Amino acid sequence: MQNSREYDLVLYGVTGFVGELTARYVAHAAPAGTKIALAGRDLGRVEAARGRLPAAAAGWGLIQADAANADSLRQMADSTRVVVTTVGPYADYGLPLVLACAAAGTDYADLTGEPLFVRESIDAAHELAVKNSARIVHSCGFDSVPSDLSVFLTYRQALAEDTGELAESTLVASLRGGMSGGTVASGRGQMRAIAGDRSLQAELDDPYLLSADRELESRPGEQSDRALAKASSIDASLPGWVTTFIMAQHNSRIVRRSNSLLGWAYGKDFRYREVMSVGRSAAAPIMAAGVSAVLWAQNALGPLAHKGFGDKVIDAIAPKPGTGPDEKARDAGWFSMKTFTRTSGGARYLATFAADGDPGYKATAVILGEVGLCLALDRGELSELAGVLTPAPVMAEPLARRLRAAGMTIEVERRR
Repeated sequence: MQNSREYDLVLYGVTGFVGELTARYVAHAAPAGTKIALAGRDLGRVEAARGRLPAAAAGWGLIQADAANADSLRQMADSTRVVVTTVGPYADYGLPLVLACAAAGTDYADLTGEPLFVRESIDAAHELAVKNSARIVHSCGFDSVPSDLSVFLTYRQALAEDTGELAESTLVASLRGGMSGGTVASGRGQMRAIAGDRSLQAELDDPYLLSADRELESRPGEQSDRALAKASSIDASLPGWVTTFIMAQHNSRIVRRSNSLLGWAYGKDFRYREVMSVGRSAAAPIMAAGVSAVLWAQNALGPLAHKGFGDKVIDAIAPKPGTGPDEKARDAGWFSMKTFTRTSGGARYLATFAADGDPGYKATAVILGEVGLCLALDRGELSELAGVLTPAPVMAEPLARRLRAAGMTIEVERRR
């Protein structure tokens, strides 16, 4: 069915800031002869976006597709092997496209960092996607590819070396970069949803929210998303302090879903968490405590702030979706994610996933672009899984190879 489709890859949402960055990257990275189209609600704006891309994109197709028009989404899904979408917040605009791709047997990738949306997608589309052999792959940017691939590749090395199941992993994030308007809008949308239905907070707090089968999870101990500790408590080699990582709540649930999709291959008692380094200066403990307190307050009070007048005030000061920093600022960013793992056999591993470039913009455009090309062009190397999935179980090895070729550092070492 997919062999007869007009396009290998459709990039949906190219009139937005990250969408255009992704299209620009794909124009440089796609092999000659790859059949690509750009899509969006306003065809004139889509054509204008194409005109700003490198010359390789001049012959790309144009598709009019509107998140509010199910027929247009179905026609887009029917035309291609893969749809990559940057149209968010996904809780507002994502599900109709997920359903269209699941029905058409078309692979799908997005950038969502919204756990409640992913849960909704699983409930609404997983069985349909399995039936039609569609891969619906969420969280294919900085949220959550470094987390997901780091644990999967560690698991593969531990399996090859027969050192036991993964017992516990802690990712320590160090980064420099801004937060996109789209990310802020997604977070705000989630706060509004919780304000309207407080039961959603309990869902969000469940570390196994995205599991393939929550009843089969052994739920080993407490796995909090909050942190405030000396870094040496994670590994003796680490200086300074760590604190709560803003992306931990989403990333950790993606990693746990990967484990469940793989039949709990990492281990039924696998524990996973993420923290952020704040360095080792004299002020580091104060910074760590401050970040932890602010993020706790955001989680506890955010829904209340997104009611009535408070929501209007935040509207006035928050960065708008579709906006972002200039090229110089994007180039100045970087990230380094180090995942420390201990196995049931006592072996210790360190996975490093690092790159230059603002993680939410430049690096995310590279990761999402390579995910789209991987799904479209490396089909013989992908797993046979179908349904609502996570990145690593589908494409860990070919995607890691692509990202290394794009200049990212991805490695796993056994520590003595």
